[in-house]
Amino acid sequence: MYRIFIVEDDNQIGNVLSRTMEKYGFDAKCAADYRDIVTEWEAYEPNLVLLDINLPYFDGYYWCRQIRKSSNVPILFISAREGEMDQVMAIEHGGDDYITKPIPLDLLMAKIKGVLRRVYGEYADTSTLAPPDSELNLEGLRLNLSRNEWIWKKEKVVLTKNEQLLAECFMQHHGRTITRDRLLEVLWDKAQFVDDNTLTVNVTRLRKKLEQLGLPQVIVTVRGLGYKMVLETENENKLEAQELHL
Repeated sequence: MYRIFIVEDDNQIGNVLSRTMEKYGFDAKCAADYRDIVTEWEAYEPNLVLLDINLPYFDGYYWCRQIRKSSNVPILFISAREGEMDQVMAIEHGGDDYITKPIPLDLLMAKIKGVLRRVYGEYADTSTLAPPDSELNLEGLRLNLSRNEWIWKKEKVVLTKNEQLLAECFMQHHGRTITRDRLLEVLWDKAQFVDDNTLTVNVTRLRKKLEQLGLPQVIVTVRGLGYKMVLETENENKLEAQELHL
């Protein structure tokens, strides 16, 4: 079940949105503490945020920037402001879309479903989407497929969609060489041309994010062929050390 975090200080609107989300099979939570939206967001770990602009203490632009410091979670602005500049600012501050009040619920749900399909990689009805907690686990390195996160011990990093596609491929083929052509196929997007440089850039970013987790030199270059993921766990290192002493 996908989780929707609603940041709307009008209780009546918030309740309508919450009931609508639940009607369509989503889990929904309305923000309660407008002085610390980020703490509530982190505790709930939503898959999508509905964010008003006019809020107590700090506006929606501010909270969008705070969330964007650590997450690529989809953010849809909902606001009574109809000006073009407000919509431009919403996108520039990190929003994915903008819908004006009064909110046409059918349009809102269509936008939410479209964003979820695009961001989480499923092109089907919401009833067939992968569960939010589905993940791959490789020797303790976990890839959360709904939150676009790599998790190692107590650390985690957020991945872009392309980075997640590559990470999933590397983990599924651990220890085996994957050609550059195959990885380009993984990144292939009918709506956007993907070239060899795009692959190089994304692999470099993946390596940096693994380093942030404390896992350097996990993705190695196989000269003339492609790349290979080699994750040596602490247990494997201990076993090798023991074998050296035999």
